Amino acid sequence: MFENADRKTIDNAVADPLTYAHPERYHDLFAWLRKNDPVRWVEPDGYRPFWVVSKHADIMEVEKQNDIFLNDPRLTLQTVETEQAVLDYTGGSHHIVRSLVDMDNPDHRNYRGLTQAWFMPPNLKKLEADIGDLARMYVDRMEALGGECDFVSEVAVWYPLRVIMTVLGVPAEDEAFMLKLTQELFGSTDPDMKREENTDFNNTVADFFNYFTAITEDRRKNPRDDVATVIANATIDGEPIGHLEAMSYYVIVATAGHDTTSSSTAGGLHALLENPGELAKLRANPEEMLPKAVDEFIRWSTPVKHFFRTPNAEYELRGQKIKPGENMMMCYWSANRDEEVFEDPFTFRIDRTPNKHLPFGYGAHLCLGQHLAKMEIRSLYKELLNRLDHIELAGDPAWVQASFVSGLKRLPIRYSMKKNAA
Repeated sequence: MFENADRKTIDNAVADPLTYAHPERYHDLFAWLRKNDPVRWVEPDGYRPFWVVSKHADIMEVEKQNDIFLNDPRLTLQTVETEQAVLDYTGGSHHIVRSLVDMDNPDHRNYRGLTQAWFMPPNLKKLEADIGDLARMYVDRMEALGGECDFVSEVAVWYPLRVIMTVLGVPAEDEAFMLKLTQELFGSTDPDMKREENTDFNNTVADFFNYFTAITEDRRKNPRDDVATVIANATIDGEPIGHLEAMSYYVIVATAGHDTTSSSTAGGLHALLENPGELAKLRANPEEMLPKAVDEFIRWSTPVKHFFRTPNAEYELRGQKIKPGENMMMCYWSANRDEEVFEDPFTFRIDRTPNKHLPFGYGAHLCLGQHLAKMEIRSLYKELLNRLDHIELAGDPAWVQASFVSGLKRLPIRYSMKKNAA
């Protein structure tokens, strides 16, 4: 598709949200880039120019050197118009939030340390039974729907949302509000998800901040055993963390803590339905196969499609001289199809070994919630595999039109459950 395309067509395709809603188009584009121009300077219409880094090894090289390659000031792909709106809203800052993903050291290290223990395997072990109960509850919901549903909107978005809201300390009755704000934030370029009254996501962030300001006040008066209490009462070097940093911490936990997991959960099921031989292998030996299968679900889906990094010194990458201040787009979905790293990268294999995927990033910014995400997906699929008798696609799937965080937004399925499943 892109073999004979002109330069402007390729540059525009990299930035176009529609590219990310059509996996075949995306993979055709980035296969061409990996082969022909793996570190490419692009100038898409409506965006500030940047380098596209499409190879697995190059992304790892950059991510390992977080003293050179910074998250600030440009973190994600936004139009010039949106960037200007953020500058106007904040009074000159490129960041409307200041969360872990926006920070560089020493702030990143210090703020990450506030909640890191919550998301490590020893603490998550205490949650395993509760997560299993939630998985059972959502498969019960699926069964009650009578054999046909949209797996994304009925199951995949709600299950990880309930898990992370339980960890965070948000009541169940507020989950629909949290989901709405998350979809507006990450899907602001998708006509089905963007805020109806305003295409500007500044109001979405304001709604998040207002909600979590009230949570903070409550947790300071009434501390509980939840992450919200940790954030509300956090100190660094003996001083309380700032309001912006606290609100941003809630936002990153509340959004990234479920949206990316739901995308991998749904993307994994779609891949299994498209590859019935792999589904049969998984059903035949779920105990052994499920951990590897979950890694393949995550590689295949790669919900976080990119982050930007900006060097503070001149750096040569694959023969290209990158100047200080020039922005670099780390393309993780492309890295997870790199022919030099993955054998048959476009083949979905639940027993893929090794599987050196990069959906969680790499280095200092490796995703804090990766262990929780894998536990959730394993628990849900363990329950599904135990109770499903038959499952098939019942219509065409659809993907979110977004270049930053995206995945399936519709996955219609038809199914039957085993009678008297244990």
